[in-house]
Amino acid sequence: MTVAVRVVGVTKRFGDHAAVEDVSFEVPAGVIYGVLGPNGAGKSTTLRMINDIIAPDAGHVELLGGLRPGPAAAPHVGFLPEERGLYPKMRVLDTLAFMGELRGLTGRDARARGERWLERLGLGQWRKNRIQELSKGMQQKVQFAAALIHEPELVILDEPWSGLDPINADVLREVVREQQAAGHTVLFSTHLMEQAEQICEHIFIIARGRKVLDGRLADVKRAAAADGRIALGFAADGRAAADAVLADRALVAQVRAPRPGDHADVEVELAAGATAQALLAALVGAGAGVRRFEVVTPTLHQIFVERVGRGAAEVAERRPGEAA
Repeated sequence: MTVAVRVVGVTKRFGDHAAVEDVSFEVPAGVIYGVLGPNGAGKSTTLRMINDIIAPDAGHVELLGGLRPGPAAAPHVGFLPEERGLYPKMRVLDTLAFMGELRGLTGRDARARGERWLERLGLGQWRKNRIQELSKGMQQKVQFAAALIHEPELVILDEPWSGLDPINADVLREVVREQQAAGHTVLFSTHLMEQAEQICEHIFIIARGRKVLDGRLADVKRAAAADGRIALGFAADGRAAADAVLADRALVAQVRAPRPGDHADVEVELAAGATAQALLAALVGAGAGVRRFEVVTPTLHQIFVERVGRGAAEVAERRPGEAA
């Protein structure tokens, strides 16, 4: 497996606060990889160390086959920071041309690529406007184009969907998939689990500066489903028989209310050593009138809440503009 980013034991402290502590992970080349966590978890600090904006206090980072972050790697990396850094009085196309030239493009090539990106992102008619005349979402798309104008092998995006409306969020997801289809690696951070679930192949969850889990999203969800949670629904006249079976602690360790948005009657956790087949056989044999029997595959948000903690997850899922 070719590795686009290798992070080995990195730690970063600000005074007495450990923003990132002994974190390691690998990003395979050509994938869409999400760094996920609550606000303040260490996501941006990690991306800044990968992009040589700040240096780790311990550990090291390797990019694209052994390059260290810095001048040698910079031509191959595109970075969208969380803090937007456009010049408000510059015109939109001039901004992209300027950013392209900073990345080593000729003036002619930079303007041509800038034109193409503005058309791709639905901003062609705004090319002569000043940045300050654009909405925040439009400015974000301009900076997104600036990060990609030199066609980097590694694209690093810090909270790219923050503040975007659903239509523009869809546009950015499409572009991210196009980058992957072109053979590029996309590494992004977000605290919005629904965005990550729609696009990620691999995830890394960080909380309080430490790694919680990482791996292929499909494997993470498969492992969570293997925990033995089953959503159940019963006919009205079978509920008493069902309750008797669910009280058997040799089969069921716990009975709980269904997850938010689910319309099951209950959700159960199997007892150690019990199988879904044994539970189903017991319910049918008891005449429970089973209408639904479904092994639960949790959403990424549900996995996130369980692994990070509900308090931190509620902070993470708070939308921009909501009260702190």
